[in-house]
Amino acid sequence: MIPRYSRKEMSSLWTDVARLRRWRDVELAALEGMVEQGIAPREALDDCLARAGDFTEADAARIEEIERTTKHDVIAFLTFMEERIGPSARWLHLGMTSSDVLDTSLGLVLRDAADLILQGVKRAMAAVEKRAFEHKRTLMMGRSHGIHAEPITFGHKLAIWYDELRRAESRLLRAREVIAVGKISGAVGTFAHLPPAVEVFACKKLGVTPAPASSQVVQRDRHAEYFSALALVGASIEKFAVEIRHLQRTEVREAEEHFTPGQKGSSAMPHKRNPILSENLSGLARLLRGYAVSALEDVALWHERDISHSSVERVIGPDATIVADFMLHRFSGLMENLRVYPENMQKNLDMLGGVVNSQRILLELARKGMDRQAAYVIVQRNAMRMYEQGVTFRQALAEDQDLLKVMTPAEIEDCFSAGYHIKHVDDIFQRVFGRSE
Repeated sequence: MIPRYSRKEMSSLWTDVARLRRWRDVELAALEGMVEQGIAPREALDDCLARAGDFTEADAARIEEIERTTKHDVIAFLTFMEERIGPSARWLHLGMTSSDVLDTSLGLVLRDAADLILQGVKRAMAAVEKRAFEHKRTLMMGRSHGIHAEPITFGHKLAIWYDELRRAESRLLRAREVIAVGKISGAVGTFAHLPPAVEVFACKKLGVTPAPASSQVVQRDRHAEYFSALALVGASIEKFAVEIRHLQRTEVREAEEHFTPGQKGSSAMPHKRNPILSENLSGLARLLRGYAVSALEDVALWHERDISHSSVERVIGPDATIVADFMLHRFSGLMENLRVYPENMQKNLDMLGGVVNSQRILLELARKGMDRQAAYVIVQRNAMRMYEQGVTFRQALAEDQDLLKVMTPAEIEDCFSAGYHIKHVDDIFQRVFGRSE
């Protein structure tokens, strides 16, 4: 992923040096397991531990140079380790296959990436929760089909977002568990040259779970679940971002992204304050969906393995985790600094002269014994006068003789009382947050 959309905390997991460290750790853990099983001499392990060392960019360049001859990355790595360690290196990779190293190390990095992404989810949830309680009773227009429906509160809207982020967190925790697996089962996964005890030892040392059964590779439905969970995180963030974009439209302007000192909205129009962060999040979510599709395509491999998945994962592994991590922190910052305009929310609530209370009139007529469809006709025709004649809903109702036969002016006015639509907001918050204040 390009630096523009990368946080160092995540991108550092995917450097060549970090990858080589993981390969070293897998090889050494497997060798230690072999020593525990009496397969390899302890002196060889001690020598490898002492000489394996760390990796630098120069080391990565040397391994890449070897690979230009071998055309095989793991063999190039093992050749380098032989150069560095000496004769004891012959015990490394004993009875193993390349995918033992590659798939186990991939499980390690995706596990660690999930931990960072989960931190991002926690930050996003905290930001949304704070703003939800801040605006628990801030009335705004609820909309369906983009059209005024009935009043809600901005805090209610954010409570829904928080609940969705909590589901994202649950899916990511499950995906982390599913992906944090390794295998040291050798070619086609039969343990023909190493006993399962070596795999159990190595995986425990590395902090992953042995795959209960593997072919030459860890099965890719695990990876598909992981990248699908990331795509769902992106989809939720896009949903939130699209809402912010709508709320920031000039004609609405109920909320908007923070506009920092010195920021410019347009090279041509100095007045512009555009929802660029939200639009950026919408775009990045598209990438995550594409990566999820790629991961699903990787599930079907030929027989016990092929490497059609390899090139895909070299791209989507770093890119998807970096993008998801970046999106979460960008969204968190957006929410932490979001500007909210309650006065504009009230202005929009008043825009249609009270027609948003139409259902209250409809229900009251039904309670008084009027057939629902007949009541609907009365209420609708008065609401339409606002659209077509500019007559306020209150005025139209007050002039409707059929309505006045059933409801008194005072009863009609009572249907316009404030707070009716949000009387259960405390109950909603108690359900979502476990508290209402």
